[in-house]
Amino acid sequence: MTHPPRHEPASPRDLVGIGIGPCNLSLAALAHPLAELDAVFYEQRPGFHWHPGLLIDDATLQVPFLADLVTLADPTSPWSFLNYLRARQRLFPFYFAEHFHIRRAEYDAYCRWVARQLPGLRFSHQVDTVRWDAAREVFEVDFTRLDAEGQAESLGRTRARNLVLGIGTAPHVPEPLRPLAAAPGVPVLHAADYLTHRDDLLAAGHVTVVGSGQSGAEVFLDLLRHRPQGREGLHWIGRTPAFAPMEYSKLGLEHFTPDHTRYFHALAEPVRDRLVPAQWQLHKGVDAGTLAAIHDELYRRTLHGGWPDAVLTPGVHVRTAGRLGTGQVELHLEHHDQGTRTRLATDAVVLATGYRQRPLDGVLAGLTPHLRRDSAGRPLIDDAFRLVLDPAVTGAVHVQNAELHTHGVGTPDLGLTAWRSARILNSLAGKEQYPLPTRTAFTTFGLEQAASVPGTRQKAESPITLGAPVGGSVRPR
Repeated sequence: MTHPPRHEPASPRDLVGIGIGPCNLSLAALAHPLAELDAVFYEQRPGFHWHPGLLIDDATLQVPFLADLVTLADPTSPWSFLNYLRARQRLFPFYFAEHFHIRRAEYDAYCRWVARQLPGLRFSHQVDTVRWDAAREVFEVDFTRLDAEGQAESLGRTRARNLVLGIGTAPHVPEPLRPLAAAPGVPVLHAADYLTHRDDLLAAGHVTVVGSGQSGAEVFLDLLRHRPQGREGLHWIGRTPAFAPMEYSKLGLEHFTPDHTRYFHALAEPVRDRLVPAQWQLHKGVDAGTLAAIHDELYRRTLHGGWPDAVLTPGVHVRTAGRLGTGQVELHLEHHDQGTRTRLATDAVVLATGYRQRPLDGVLAGLTPHLRRDSAGRPLIDDAFRLVLDPAVTGAVHVQNAELHTHGVGTPDLGLTAWRSARILNSLAGKEQYPLPTRTAFTTFGLEQAASVPGTRQKAESPITLGAPVGGSVRPR
């Protein structure tokens, strides 16, 4: 059903959000009780859905349920996961289930519950361009309303004093496999589409899973559990030197605290660039429980003699790939340590090769002359998650889950989502709408890290009066 377009207000909005994933959904939930903040969020999809292709049975989040949209910034919020359970009359079952890590499908259902009720969310709205209007000191945001089939229905424009980008990530396909993944009818797909093609994969004679992170492990385990014993026909390969468990010690987890985020942001750019890949096991390893489940399933299949027809090989990358005349795919593999090469014929390939941040340059093309960049051409982002812009642009552009290069491995982590949203709202208001802790870790991450006093509050950002033009961009230090 087509809904009549909403009329945009004559006066500029305080905030326009672009993209509605968990990050901007969190921001919208925490912004909801702030009556003085006029905010709207646009998303081109027809509704909220979080990684639907990977909502595999029994797959759980890798963070506790407290890492919902709001709790770590405001435990009293009506948009908490616990209040979702209460509204669904499921609090007591959850209490007795004792699930500290909830199923991924349940997190998706919770987020959709929030999205259905929050005002200010505009689905089926595709943002086309963003410009800075220097005369009015506002951003102009042009968008297209989409119909139920995703086709253009009408055009619109709104104005805003501030923006927040939460455009998320896109599935990453390694260069050697892009032609095959893009070709119609070729059984090479990203894990983001796994459940859509699951029946076809289970019917295939041989399946290869590429990628040694959590998604690869979950896809491999699901295929293994549902393929016949002795005829599993599975390969699992990855570039990492081992199918390694994710770092989940309590002190290790302190890398996902505001303390570490502030420490990382203050480091020199070359140091940050060196640290991010070195810390891969903090966020790209596999949950130890998933690794144990894979081993248990493999072991179970040896009880009556023989070994399962499953090959697990780390330290391998795909050099090239092509089609065989039989309809199969041929992968040309190289082992890092041995320096050896081989070919693998397979009937289907699942690429659990992760996601990459969507570039900001597309939606911000109109602001390109105003963007300040680092030596690698990436946008500079200050400690309040604002793009560093030319001082002539007096509005603020905040970003969410686009600051890995400036804020570190906690960037995509759901556990920091509510804190970052509260930080952004405090920055916009110029006052402490949400009191945030000054210390969050027992670890002191640097010798020169400023000591914080427990129980004190953060200093407010430079004030931005809602309902009036903002002033002063942040310059790179």
